[in-house]
Order: sequence, then C-alpha cells, then structure tokens
Amino acid sequence: MPQIKVWTRQHKSVLDKVMNDGRYIAKRDYIYMDLQEHANLVLEVYDWLVKNGPDAVNKPADVTYPVWVSFDEDATMLSGDNGVVFELTIAQEMITPINIAKWGAILNYSYIPINEADKERHRELLEAYGIDDVKAFMTQFYPAIKKEIISSWDRLFDENVKLGNDLKYGTIWEIRKEWVTKVIQ
Repeated sequence: MPQIKVWTRQHKSVLDKVMNDGRYIAKRDYIYMDLQEHANLVLEVYDWLVKNGPDAVNKPADVTYPVWVSFDEDATMLSGDNGVVFELTIAQEMITPINIAKWGAILNYSYIPINEADKERHRELLEAYGIDDVKAFMTQFYPAIKKEIISSWDRLFDENVKLGNDLKYGTIWEIRKEWVTKVIQ
C-alpha cells in the first residue's frame, strides 16, 4: 500500500489522547465544544457525510465522525495556543478525498449541479418559488426541493461533476500514534 504524508490541525488535548491512548477519534461532544452554537448546523451535514461517504462501510464501530486532513502542510495553520498540527504517514487508501468547493456547497446547504444546464434548471426552480437553497433546506415547506438538494450531495464523490476547482481535503476515521511522524506546536 502506498503511504503518503497528510496533516491535521487539532486541539492540543488531542496530542495527549494520541500519546497516552494510542488513538484519537472525533466525537459529537468534541464538535460541540469546538463549534458551540453552530454545531447543530454543521452536524446535520456531517451526519450525511458519515452515512453516505464511500468509506462508510470501513468506519470502526466506535467512531462517530471523521478527522479532516490536508494534503498540503501549509493549509494547516496553527490556531493560537491551543492548536497542534500532526504530520501523519498513512496508507493512501485510508483517506477519502473531499473536494473543497463541493464540501463548501454542502456546508451551505446548496445544490450541487451535474452541469451548467442542471444548474440553470435548479436556479429557475428556486426562482419560481421565490426562495434559495438555504430556505428550501431549513424550512419544512419545500420537502421535494430539500430532497433534491440532499440527493445532489452524492456528487461530492463523483469526479466527473465539477464545481469550482479540484482542490481537496481528506477524511480519515482516526489518528493512530504509529502514524504520527511529527507534531508541530
């Protein structure tokens, strides 16, 4: 299996967890601590990602959420005194690549179009109702449009569907001590 280096920025408490327990996994409580009042907004799409990602079948039973990694060390900036960056060397097959532009669309509850014609069709649909994707998603009044938006998110994993650029992050299910090649504090 080819090995690659990736980086992940985490709270400094993760370093203790990895070094003492040999492993770190992301949990719902950690997301609430990090995102506070915004956690529920993000967790809805995280739940979708966990359930629908191509690596969902490989998720360890005790894992709730993935750990985000960067393919570029410079993309993992330290965040104040509480952050550390782990450099990991892991098998490439363990990483699920996530297109940054498409993931951003999902975080904004947006539709991911197949192509320009589909984008225009969806725009016209929203215009006919006088709404946008967020309103369709967040309210109970447009269930068919919300379903269409969520169904479009499967295109996150379709390399043939382009949205923005091809820059990617990745997700893994855990950080293991034996993968850590460097810690930047």
